[in-house]
Amino acid sequence: MKKLILGLSALSMIAFTSCKEDAASKVNTNNVAAAAERDANAGEFPAISFDKELHDFGTIENGTPVQTVFKYTNTGKSPLVVSNVKSTCGCTVPSDYTKEVAPGETGQFTVEFNGKGNGNKVSKTITMTTNTAKGNEQVRISAFVEADPNAAQPANATPQSILTQPATKTSTQPGHEGHNHN
Repeated sequence: MKKLILGLSALSMIAFTSCKEDAASKVNTNNVAAAAERDANAGEFPAISFDKELHDFGTIENGTPVQTVFKYTNTGKSPLVVSNVKSTCGCTVPSDYTKEVAPGETGQFTVEFNGKGNGNKVSKTITMTTNTAKGNEQVRISAFVEADPNAAQPANATPQSILTQPATKTSTQPGHEGHNHN
C-alpha cells in the first residue's frame, strides 16, 4: 500500500511540474488596461440628464395617436446602461431606446401615446431602468383628451352638481336629523 501511495505521489508531482508554461506571456495588455480603467471608475455611477422631463401634448382628439422623443445625456464618468423603458399603461408605448451611452454622449427613446378619455387631462409616467445611483429614472407625458363626440350618452342624462341636488333626509336616528345615514 505504501508503494502505491508513493508511486501516485511521484506521478502527480511529475504531471503538475511538467505543464509549466510562462503564464505571463498569455496576458493581453489591452485587457489589463481596460480592467484598470473599469476598476478606477467602479465607485462612480453614471448620471443622466434629460432634454425635458415632461412633455405636454396639449389638446388631442380622442383615439388619435401622438408621439414625442425624449433625449438623455450621460453626465457621469461611467458608461450609462439602460436595461428597460416601460410605461404605466398600454396606451403609452416607449420604444427604440439607446441601451448604452458613453460619458458625454446622448441617447433617446420614442413614446407613442394613444389617448382615450372623456374630456379630461391625462398624465402618464415612463420609467427607465438604469445603472444610475437611483436605479430608475422617470419622465412624464400629459395631454387633454377631448371627449369622443360619438360616445353614447345615457338616456335622461342631465348634468347635476352634488351641490344642486336636493337634500334627502334618510336618518331616523335621534340626533342624526339632517344627516344622510342609511
